[in-house]
Amino acid sequence: MKKAIIGKKVGMTQIFDEAGKVVPVTVIEAGPCVVIQKKTDDKEGYTSVQLGFDEIPERKISKPEKGHLDKAGVSYKKHLKEFKLDDCESLNIGDEVKADTFDEGDKVDITGVSKGKGFAGVIKRHGAHRTPMSHGGGPVHRHAGSMGSGTDPSRIFPGKIGAGHMGSEQVTVQNLDIVKVDAELNMIVVRGAVPGPKGGLVYLKSTVKKAPEQKGVAGVSANPQKASGRNPQKASARK
Repeated sequence: MKKAIIGKKVGMTQIFDEAGKVVPVTVIEAGPCVVIQKKTDDKEGYTSVQLGFDEIPERKISKPEKGHLDKAGVSYKKHLKEFKLDDCESLNIGDEVKADTFDEGDKVDITGVSKGKGFAGVIKRHGAHRTPMSHGGGPVHRHAGSMGSGTDPSRIFPGKIGAGHMGSEQVTVQNLDIVKVDAELNMIVVRGAVPGPKGGLVYLKSTVKKAPEQKGVAGVSANPQKASGRNPQKASARK
């Protein structure tokens, strides 16, 4: 992980690129974040920094949180998150991390909590099929149905689909492009959708995906056995 910041989802809109095509984007209020704590190899065994985001009144935090923030000598923050960055040594307690830590064209992974849908059945939650509607199906067309034999294994294996709480889970969307960065407005505009509702907390981190290496222009193989598996004679006829 190279760069990271805490933000808040503002909402979605659309912009037009240079070719005049519509690009759906998500606007994120990113930072400013303050370095609350710094961990080192000598003390903790690894290097990282803890960032704080979003001002909060003193009356709304607990005494341990108050002591932790007072020790850093910074204003009270609502959200704290630890990140392993490449430049942890250059950051000090009290430093600010702003939206311009990222640049246009960077690729990021964004983590948020998805919208909660409440209690849902197996059809909506997992895409299960309903039972046939004719020949006395009864009022169970959208029920889960049989869960297996009652004799062996006489239990339900973990991971079996069923009705339950849908959504409200941590979701990470990877490899999103940053379209625009505005440090004055603390704004980062990302191509595509981001998990969570408007005003939801999100974490932006440099993507863990590696760009594939370009190996040149794809051409026709000179090997007659590989050039045309369906018609080897045609491949050999090229010569």
